[in-house]
Formats: sequence, C-alpha cells, structure tokens
Amino acid sequence: MKKAKRKAVILFILFLLVVAGGVYAVLFGLGKEKNGTSSDTASTTDAAQIGRAKDIALGLDLKGGVSVTYQIQESNPSAEEIDATIDKLQRRVDTYSPDGEVYKEGSDRITVEIPVDTSKYDPNAILDDLGRPGELLFLDGDNMTKFFTGQEYTPALTGADIKDASAGIQEGTTGDDYIVQLTFTDEGTKKFADVTSANVGNIVYIVYDNAIVSAPTVKSAITGGSAVIEGQASIDEAKQLASTIKIGALPLTLSELRSQIVGAKLGNDAVDTSLIAGLIGIIIIFLIMIVVFRFPGFLASLALCTYIILELFFLQTLHITLTLPGLAGIILSIGMAVDANVIIFTRIKEEIAAGKGVKGAVQAGFAKATSAIVDGNVTTIIAGIVLLYMGSGTVKGFARTLILGIVLSMITSLFITRFLLYVFTTLGVTSEKLYGRAKQMKVRQFSKYFKLTGAISLTLILLGIGFLFVNLGIGSRGKTMNFSLEFSGGTSTSVIFDKAYTLEEAETEVRPVIAEAAGVSEGSIQIQVVDDNNQIVFKTAELSEEKRTAVSDALEENFGVKQENIESENISSTISKEMQKDAILAVVIASILMLIYIAFRFSDTKFGISAVIALLHDVLIVFMVYSVAYLSVGSTFIACMLTILGYSINATIVIFDRIRENLKVMSPESDGYEKIVNTSITQTLSRNIYSSLTTFVTVLILYIMGVAAIKDFTLTLMVGILCGTYSSIFITGPLWLFFKKRSKRKQEVAAILAKGEKKKSSKK
Repeated sequence: MKKAKRKAVILFILFLLVVAGGVYAVLFGLGKEKNGTSSDTASTTDAAQIGRAKDIALGLDLKGGVSVTYQIQESNPSAEEIDATIDKLQRRVDTYSPDGEVYKEGSDRITVEIPVDTSKYDPNAILDDLGRPGELLFLDGDNMTKFFTGQEYTPALTGADIKDASAGIQEGTTGDDYIVQLTFTDEGTKKFADVTSANVGNIVYIVYDNAIVSAPTVKSAITGGSAVIEGQASIDEAKQLASTIKIGALPLTLSELRSQIVGAKLGNDAVDTSLIAGLIGIIIIFLIMIVVFRFPGFLASLALCTYIILELFFLQTLHITLTLPGLAGIILSIGMAVDANVIIFTRIKEEIAAGKGVKGAVQAGFAKATSAIVDGNVTTIIAGIVLLYMGSGTVKGFARTLILGIVLSMITSLFITRFLLYVFTTLGVTSEKLYGRAKQMKVRQFSKYFKLTGAISLTLILLGIGFLFVNLGIGSRGKTMNFSLEFSGGTSTSVIFDKAYTLEEAETEVRPVIAEAAGVSEGSIQIQVVDDNNQIVFKTAELSEEKRTAVSDALEENFGVKQENIESENISSTISKEMQKDAILAVVIASILMLIYIAFRFSDTKFGISAVIALLHDVLIVFMVYSVAYLSVGSTFIACMLTILGYSINATIVIFDRIRENLKVMSPESDGYEKIVNTSITQTLSRNIYSSLTTFVTVLILYIMGVAAIKDFTLTLMVGILCGTYSSIFITGPLWLFFKKRSKRKQEVAAILAKGEKKKSSKK
C-alpha cells in the first residue's frame, strides 16, 4: 500500500511539473523559429517562441485588416498562370504584413487576407493596389517619349524580369537614406545591364499602370543582378515603391467578388471583451462544478485548467488563426468540456448510491460514461468537419477551434480527470462525503407529455414559417428573412462614432452623407443601430473601391470618424448565391453523417431516425427565432445551426446510451418500453440540467459582454442550448418510444396474420 501511495505522489508531482512546463510554454514559449519580416521595418524580427500564447495569429476580425476574394476573368487559366499571380500577390502582401496569406479558392478564385493595423495603412488603398492589373515597365528616354505619344516602343524590362523588391535604410552622407533594393531574374540581369550601360547619366523611368512611379538616374552600368533606387522621402514611400515593383504585371485579370475591411479598434475591443467574458465564464463553471460535485468538481477544475493551457499551446503551435467566431468556439468548447465530467461524476454518484466504494465507483463510473462521451463528441466533430470544408473563412476559424477544443476535452476528461481521481483515491481520499451520493429520483412519466410538447413545438415551428410572410409586409423589413451580405450581396459599413446616435438621428444626420458619397438613394440604405455602444451598421448595394473610399472620407470629414473605426465588407451577388447553396448542403450533409453514425453505433435505425427528427426540431425552433426577431442570416448562421446540431445530438446520445443500457437490465415484456424510456430520462435529467447550465452560462456571459458582431450568434446559441435540453427530455426519448411501439404493433399484427394463415392451412 505504501508503494502504491509513493507511486501516486510521484505521478502527481510529475503531473504538476508537466503543467508548470505548459504554463511556461504558453507564457514564454519553447524553442525558437524565425517569424519572418516585420511590416514596419525591412529587418528580421526577434525569434518567436513555439507555443507562446501571445504569438497566436489573430484573424482580420480581431486584429483588423483587409480581405478580398478575386474572380479570375480568363477562361481555363493554366496552373502556371495562377501560381505566378498568387506569387506576385503574396510578394505585395508581404510588404504590409508577415502574416498575410494568398491562396487559391476553387478552380478560378484567389483570396487575399492581410491582418494589418488599419490605423497605419489606408485599407482602401491596399485593396486598390492589390487588384490593379497594371503593366510595369522600365523605359529609357527615347522609349518613354514613344510610350506617351502612342508609338511602338520596346521596354528595357517588364515586371516579369523582377525577382524581388524590398524597402530598406542605408547610411548616407547626411544621415539615413531610404532605398528600394531590386533583384533581377537571370534574363532581367542581362537586360538591366544593357540599359544601364547605354544610359549612364540619364534617367530610366519606371512606369506602372501608365503612370511614372520612379525616375532614377543611372550612375554607372549595373551588371551584378541587383540595384538600389535611392532618394525616397520616407520608409513608407520606399515600401510603396517596392510593393508596386514587386506586384509587377499580374499574369491574370482579376475582378473583386468579396472584400472586407476591419478596423483595428473593433478587433481590439472584440479580443478584450471576449477574453474577459471567457474568464468570468470559466470561474462560474469552476464554482458550479465544486458546489455540485464537491471534490471531483475541484479535480475537474484542475483538469479544465490543463485543457485551457493545451488549447492555447496548440493554437499557436498548429498555426491556427484565431477569429471572432473562433473565440466563440473556444468558449463554447470549454462549456462542452464540462459535459464529459458531468456525465462521469453523475455516474460515480450513482455507483456510490448502488453500494460500491469510492474506488470501485470511480472505475465503474468511467467505464459506463465512456461510450456516451465518445459518441457525443464524435457527432459534434462531424458537424465541425462539415463546417471546416464547406464554411467561409470566419466559419472555418470557428470549426478549427471547436474541433480542437472537443478533442482536447475528451483527452482531459477521459485521461487527466481519471488520472487525478486515481492519484487521490490511492492516497486515501475516499470519504463518500467528498464525492456525494445520487438521490433516488422518482421516475416521472415524461412520455405522457409527448402530445403536449409536440403541439407546443409544432406551434413554434409554424410561427417561424408564418413570420416569413409577416416580414414581407413590414415596411422596414420587406424580405422574408434578414439576409446578410453573405446571402444577399452588397456592401456593409460598420462605424463607431464619437457619440451614440438613435435610429432617427442616424437616418436624418448620417444617412444623407453616406448616400451622397456613395451615389445611392437614401431609401436604399438599411441602418442598424447597435445597442449599448456608438456603433451603427449601414447596408447598401455593392459599392466600388472608389465609392467606399468616398464614404470613409465623408464620415471622417463630417463626423470625425477615424479609419480604424470603420469596417466595411463587400460581397457580390454571385458569391452570395453560392453561400446559400453551401449552407443548405452543409446542414443536409451533417445530418446524414450523424444519422449514419448513430444508426451504426446503436445498431437500430429507430435511434438514428429519432435523433435526426429531434435535430430538425431544434434547427426549426432556432430558425423561428431568426424569423421572428429578424436576426441577420449569414455565415455565422451556418456555424450556429451546425453547432446546435452537434450540441443537441450530444444530449440525445446520453439518453440513448442510457436506454441502450437499461434495455439489457430491464425487461421490455414485464417493465414495458415506456418505463425504460422514462427511467432513462429521469436518470440523465441532472446531467442534462448541469451540462446545459454550464454551457449556457459561458455563452450568456459572452452575449452580455461581447461585441455587436457576435451577439446574434450567441443569442441563437443560447436558444439552441435550451431547445436541445428540452428536446432531449421531452422529444427524443418519447419519439423513439413511439417508433418502437409502432414497430412492435406491426410485428404483433404480422404474427397474428401468420398464425391465422397457419390455422387455415392445417384445416385444409
């Protein structure tokens, strides 16, 4: 016994050391790797530490920046042309941010994402620079004259001859000189040697998009494959010239399908409030767990702390870009991580009540809880995977953090919590008072309420459908649902003013200014005033870059709004139609995959059919909220629906798992299926309440404290959590019972008919 206790102490000390190492890694990092070049200087930054939380890459909606998706205009572009275009765009992006990314989307689209401080850079100018297909030419004096007079000419070099261009600083005779360092291709090296040799003392003009961007004088023949352009007024001017030269002439013609500009202040506010909300939610979860489950709840809190450390470590190590929906995914997954511990501890209490000692109860509790935990989390992961492959950029961020969170939650609950319980039970912490005993609950006849609850649900679903027609008749709405830009196309401009405006003030004071700058009618502008802050969202038809710039300038001139407090998003109708189709397809695919998994795991299609009908019920109830409250339907709507699918199925599986277990220990013939279902619901009732409470609290805190962009998302998640709890208690089990009784009656009728046929045959 002493040997076992010594081993437990050693293991616990090792655990504490590992946790301490994790805390160190999150705070200070492990190892070193280069972080690329800074967007503010041409030198290499300090080495970044692997796993360090402060190095987690932030998405556009948290850091601010620019995102744009282009449609390639040429038909059947070659892979070489697409790669060359991506390469030139990436070089341009690198000038603004080392975290910028350019990637191919589908077969004929290119997406550019640049997290950057919009208070330092003009985001509309970035968009303008990115998409221009302008031609880059190096011209001597003679060809320059021919170029501008429309004669045939021969450029000395083109953009294709430039390998790289970068801004830098070199020491001059009167101080620092701001320069642009050029590197040429092999062919470009020869061309540049020829033109500089023939033009010593003369100007070689650099022309981009029919405008002179630089006119350096050749001091001597340059044959080494690199050159320096001197005389830039500032490092920003040098960067701009380097960017222009680097992007050169794009091999393909691009047209903008979708763009987004996120102000830095909006992103900073989102990070701060979400982190505070998350911290408060976690503290409340810890308190609930300790009060309800006593000592195991305390150990679960330690395990959840480990979970948070692992989450932060892997977010940075796996280079997962954190977005605003991603933050919601983390906070939601923390709430869901509690669910596994609730299932385990509820089982332990039941085993203690059944007469087992604490050690035996712990072992039996984990053994009986494992299948429900694995099945519930796998179905949620299925929804996450569908989101990952079919969602847009921000939804993908939500899916990544949700999947990572679920995987880590299973690890912490099934291994770390189990390990901690093993250590302390071995050390003698086995008093029943520290673990609690499940109270004998009276089996309530939940199935009797099925007709009533079904009628209530049907009424709410019909209400949601009815409001689609009501919305058409409301003048301020005029559409069946409040489709956001993702589903309707257009331009959304979100502005934080220095003071709060009422809706009437925004309509009379701000809307005319925007209408004039954008060149649209006042009546075509939709206005949404965000409660509790100074933010207002204006929705218009799709605006060009010039008009968006004009709107930003007008807001700054008339209301003193800074660029960093303006966020705009532009989506064409083409891409919005595709998003609608993908949204429907995502929900259908997720539902089918869940049905297949449940039918396979429970070896009974009635479980799968009941679960999917209950899921459809939950989705339609949440749809009702979107319809009645006229909430914005966009990319986060997809994430919300699939999250509800995953969360609701988790609660359903816990009940189904208990029904499956009770079918083995209770007799359907003597006890009846109805008693088995009601007993199973009663036994899992406390789990449903506590799990829903902890998850609901975390989302509620985020709703109260979060920024406007996440309020609709969290509101509908709360509705989904309540609805999932309701359906798992009053819909799912009774629905399975209905199908089971119907199947049994068919079997009985078939048996009677078969018996009758047998009697007829014997008489003959």
